[in-house]
Amino acid sequence: MIAAVRGSVVRVGLDRVVVLVGGVGLLVHTTPATAASARRGDDIALATTLVVREDALTLYGFLGDDEREMFETVQSVSGVGPRLALAMLSVMGPDELRLALASGDTKSLTKVPGVGPKSAQRLVLELKDKVGGMPSGAGAGSGAPAPVVAPAWQDQVTQALVGLGWSAKQAGDAVTTVAAQAPADGEVAAYLRLALRELRR
Repeated sequence: MIAAVRGSVVRVGLDRVVVLVGGVGLLVHTTPATAASARRGDDIALATTLVVREDALTLYGFLGDDEREMFETVQSVSGVGPRLALAMLSVMGPDELRLALASGDTKSLTKVPGVGPKSAQRLVLELKDKVGGMPSGAGAGSGAPAPVVAPAWQDQVTQALVGLGWSAKQAGDAVTTVAAQAPADGEVAAYLRLALRELRR
């Protein structure tokens, strides 16, 4: 099990980073918020989970043990795999997710693509006592977008949203709304956060 990685960031995507560790570049799948915090050339330390499948070894990385714990905990529920677990953390964050589970807030849980009313009820039923009632902290990644270039952000954000489980239409509508409201030049990661917020309304 690879429980943590520390090294230099050599590539940053919307939901992944490549970390150079001992001369080897490790592809680490992350939430958009974690990827947005990474800068090429900087050192980064991530708590990680290695998911082993017959045809693949996939590494997931988190800024802290708390986020990794939630990622692993929600997967203890039948039908929740790593992709859905990452989508839950991408949409809600660990504190908000914990609070929703502890308080039985199924409505918030169904804002995650792939989580329907029955799945939300099952998550609450099985995890309510495990996660406790810790209140959510200050929302991460809620700052205003910082300037950058490129109109290509719309395609990148749409692809990231589809990858998280929304339909192409839902993703496209959210991106169109964000494009109309947001500044003309902004960071791709910031646009993604705005689109995620739009989809949760």
